[in-house]
Amino acid sequence: MESKQWDVRIFISEDDNDDVTTAKAVLMTSGGERYESVAYARRNPDDPPVPSIGDELAAGRALYELAGKLMRDGAEDVAELAEHASGAW
Repeated sequence: MESKQWDVRIFISEDDNDDVTTAKAVLMTSGGERYESVAYARRNPDDPPVPSIGDELAAGRALYELAGKLMRDGAEDVAELAEHASGAW
């Protein structure tokens, strides 16, 4: 059985007022494919600044979007294989 490793890096930045947190998730597959997604978390002006909450929300949203991209690509690959198997190519 083949073992693979895919690495995900998450880059997080906050604006100067701690109002908006940006997270970029980057996945590199062992085959060299690169997936990237960006997401944000915005602090309610009435809430105190707690940077770790913005980090968690923005990173979670970026990973969620990244997961969606992987699922779409996987579904497209399955559809292509099904077309090929049925002789539609």
